Amino acid sequence: MTVDSTDGVQLAVHDLGGSGPTLVIAHATGFHGRCYLPLAHSLAERFHSVAFDFRGHGDTAKPHGQHIGWHHYGDDAQAMARSLPGPVAAFGHSMGGACLLMAAHRDPARFSSLVLFEPIVFPSEGIRPADEPSHMVQAARRRRASFASYQAAIDNYAAKPPLNAFTPEALEAYVRFGFSEDPNGHVHLKCHPDTEARTFEMGGHHCTWELLSDIQVPVLVIAGRVMQFQPAAVSERIAEQLPNGRYLQVDELDHFGPMTHPDQVADIIASAAR
Repeated sequence: MTVDSTDGVQLAVHDLGGSGPTLVIAHATGFHGRCYLPLAHSLAERFHSVAFDFRGHGDTAKPHGQHIGWHHYGDDAQAMARSLPGPVAAFGHSMGGACLLMAAHRDPARFSSLVLFEPIVFPSEGIRPADEPSHMVQAARRRRASFASYQAAIDNYAAKPPLNAFTPEALEAYVRFGFSEDPNGHVHLKCHPDTEARTFEMGGHHCTWELLSDIQVPVLVIAGRVMQFQPAAVSERIAEQLPNGRYLQVDELDHFGPMTHPDQVADIIASAAR
């Protein structure tokens, strides 16, 4: 299944199963919709989960020659919501959370509620000194893009942080659906490291912070343990800016909580989404 977005983009859409009201899942930078299969499985008796891949991620192509702009990712989230009978509940992780906020500002009638895990929405002053490079950008540019096989990729990630903390099911989903296989059996990242790095670079340059006070949709903002210069450090402030915002801090989680503790995050979503 695909959904039309702007610039001729055809969003890849994935039915993650379950029964009940629809829950849209919007993924983090460098990830893809099917990374959240364990989360969807935990929600299966409570929600019918539908995920999509942002442009340049997973099975959604990046338009040729297009520069990365977060407003384009917002277009994708809005297009996904518009494709479904609404209003719908939605869960967004990191970049996905920011893009759902953009879509909710543009088209509030499409959403009944949002649950956001450490959305990438920063105040104008940012979260780190201007002259300090982002380790996320540096790590993305160094990311290994190819492995000899799917299993070689899984073994590599399972041996070192941060992906070694993922549940086995989450790590399997990240690799099996985030890489493509060539005729020789080698596998290659679908989200090119440069696309991931450029997305991180531009994460502080969209204006969503200034829009928060106009977003009327009920929103729960979840954060893991708060660390300096990390998205969790501003999550409570995001919730405070939202007219119908609430904040929940879960100190045993980090930024990858949906992959390391999918059952726990699913229970939080189920208690808040409507």
